[in-house]
Amino acid sequence: MIFIRYENWRSYLKYYPVTSLLLVINLVMYCVLLFNGGADNTETLFRFGAVGSELPYSRDWWRYVTAIFLHLNFSHLLFNCFAILVFAPPLERLLGWWRYALVYLVSGVLGNALSMAYYRHAMQYTLSVGASGAIYGVYGAFLYIALLQRHLIDEGSRKTLYAILMVGIIFSFAMTGTNWMAHLGGLIGGFFVYGLLVRLTRRLKA
Repeated sequence: MIFIRYENWRSYLKYYPVTSLLLVINLVMYCVLLFNGGADNTETLFRFGAVGSELPYSRDWWRYVTAIFLHLNFSHLLFNCFAILVFAPPLERLLGWWRYALVYLVSGVLGNALSMAYYRHAMQYTLSVGASGAIYGVYGAFLYIALLQRHLIDEGSRKTLYAILMVGIIFSFAMTGTNWMAHLGGLIGGFFVYGLLVRLTRRLKA
């Protein structure tokens, strides 16, 4: 089962440097928000990089990156950090640090971009922050593996992945205030970015 963590903290930091860095950045940025008006303060969120569906926030390209590292409250932060801590490390070991970082960041950016495009089209004002799009990108990469590279993942991990996706999809639509389009965009992005990397680098055998 690849999603069960056995490492101690020292080994975790050694084997998963990018994942560890992502966790640290999320925690640091949450503290920065707390000491500058609060994580649930709209003005503070926009000041530190939240993305919004209206101008001028929707045209600032850098916000589609920075929004990945901001969270609205402690439960939002805790849920996403838990997912990164537990489910992301196997992908970092499989891809190597820079390919993994690319999948994570590009998926998060695509999730934010697609969600903002959707809300602009629907003429709904929204503010979006959180690592969920990038996390669903990790799930998307694992979905590619589960479907097209079955030799790289055991049956128990495959079933766990399908269960996570089912619960995640239900949660995305059932919970109010959840940016389901960012989740969907990240999932699709992770699936195709991983597949593209596999074909371009030829590091992993299909």
